[in-house]
Amino acid sequence: MNSALYPEWPVLLIDDEENFLRSASYTLISEGINNVRSCQDSRQAMGMLAEESFSVVVLDMMMPHLTGEELLKLIVRDFPDIPVIIITAINEVEWVVKTIKAGAFDYAVKPVDDARLVTLVTRALQLREVRDENIKLRQYLISARLEHPERFAAIITDSPAMRGIFQYVEAIAATPLPVLITGETGTGKELIARALHDLSGRKGDFVALNVAGVDDHFFSDTLFGHSRGAFTGADRERKGLIEQAAGGTLFLDEIGDLSLESQVKLLRLLQEGEYYPLGADQPRTSDARVTVATLRDSDYLQKSERFRKDLYYRLKSHHIALPPPRQRREDIPLLVDHFLDKAAAKLDRRRITPPRELYTLLANYPFPGNIRELEGMIFDAVSRHKGGVLSLTAFRRAIEPGWDETEQPAEHGGEEAGEESISFGKTLPTLRAAEQALIAEALRRAEQNQGIAAGMLGLTRRALNNRLQRNK
Repeated sequence: MNSALYPEWPVLLIDDEENFLRSASYTLISEGINNVRSCQDSRQAMGMLAEESFSVVVLDMMMPHLTGEELLKLIVRDFPDIPVIIITAINEVEWVVKTIKAGAFDYAVKPVDDARLVTLVTRALQLREVRDENIKLRQYLISARLEHPERFAAIITDSPAMRGIFQYVEAIAATPLPVLITGETGTGKELIARALHDLSGRKGDFVALNVAGVDDHFFSDTLFGHSRGAFTGADRERKGLIEQAAGGTLFLDEIGDLSLESQVKLLRLLQEGEYYPLGADQPRTSDARVTVATLRDSDYLQKSERFRKDLYYRLKSHHIALPPPRQRREDIPLLVDHFLDKAAAKLDRRRITPPRELYTLLANYPFPGNIRELEGMIFDAVSRHKGGVLSLTAFRRAIEPGWDETEQPAEHGGEEAGEESISFGKTLPTLRAAEQALIAEALRRAEQNQGIAAGMLGLTRRALNNRLQRNK
C-alpha cells in the first residue's frame, strides 16, 4: 500500500535518551504518524526549528545543557503556532499548571504509555491543522482570489456564494480531516469532492462509492475487501476500495442512507485509521482521506436516530453546503449556454441560438431537480429543434404543467409552492391594489415579458393583458 507522509510537517521529538526517541518514533510510525524527526541534543533544537517547519514538538523536561523548561520558553516565544507536549518524570499538580501556563499544550509522565503518547500527538496535530486552516481561510477571504481556479473549471458558476465555497475548499484541501458535503441532488457534490482531491496534492487515486441502499455485508466487502475463505465463494483474497484509495481520497456518496452497522465500521476507520477485511483477524491501516456527501441537510443527520451522533461530528470536521440553482440565479445564463454547447456536440448539431426570453423564463423557475433538470430541459429542447431560434415551447411545457400553444391557463405559477409568503401590514390592501402589486412584481421578475409573467401568475397571456388594460 502506498504510504504518504503524515503529517505534512514532521513531529519533532526532543530528548537526550536515545531509547525514548527510538521507542516513541516506532510507536507514532506504527499508528500512521510516520513523519517523525528526533533531536538528542537540546542545543540543536532551535536551529532545527528555524531551518524546517514542524507540526508538533514533544519535549523532555530533564535534559543536560539546555533544559526542557528553558527550551519551552524559547519555542513559545519564537514559534507560537507549534503545540508543545511536555514529557516529565514529575507528576505534581502545581508543576503541571506552571508548565501549561508557560505555553505547553499538554503533558505526559514517564514512563509514557504508548496510547497516551499517540492520543496527545493526534490532538496536537488536529489543533495545528485547525489553526492553519483558519489562517488560510482568513487569507483567502481577505484576498478574494483563488490560487488554483483551474481546479474548479468543471463547475459552471459566476455566483459569489460559490466563489466563497471555492475559497474554503482551497483552504481545507491539504488537511487530512474528513469533509462532509451537503446539497440537493444535482448541485455538484461529487465535482466539489474531486476538486478537493485535486487540490490536496495527494498522490493516490480518487475512489468513489455510492452507499445508498447497500447492506452491511456489501458495504464491508466492497470497501474493506475480504480474506480467502471469509465466506462461501470467497476462493481468493479481494482488495477493497479503501486499499485502492491508499494515499488518495475515498468519496462516499449518500452517506445519510448508510446502515447503522456500517456506520460503526466507518467510525473506526476515521478514529483509528484501521479496518478489518471480512474474515481477517488483524486490522489494516489506511491513510486515505475520507470525503462524504448527502442530499440530506446537516440538521437531519444530527437529529436522526438512524445516524450516529459520534460519526456525524467526526465527519463534520469540515462542512461544505452547496446552494441549489434557485439560490444562484445569476448562474442560469452560463449554465444554459454550457448545456446548449454540450447538447449540440452530443447530438451532432450546430450551436443553436436561444431567445433572450429563455434566460428570464428559467431564472424565475425554482428547479426542484436542480442542475440535472436544467440539463435535461436543454437536451430535450435541442432534440426537438427544427431550425431558426430555439423555441420556448418545450421549456414552457416542462415549467408550467397544462401549458400549450393554445394558451390554456397554467395550473400554478413559476415559484415553488410555499417558497415565499405574502406579508401584510396593519392595513390590508384592497383586492384591486393587491392584484396590481402582484402583476407588477411578476412583470418585474419576467423583465416585462407578458407571456412569462402570465405563466408565473397561472394566467393566459390574454387574461393578463385584459387585467393590464382594466387597471390603466
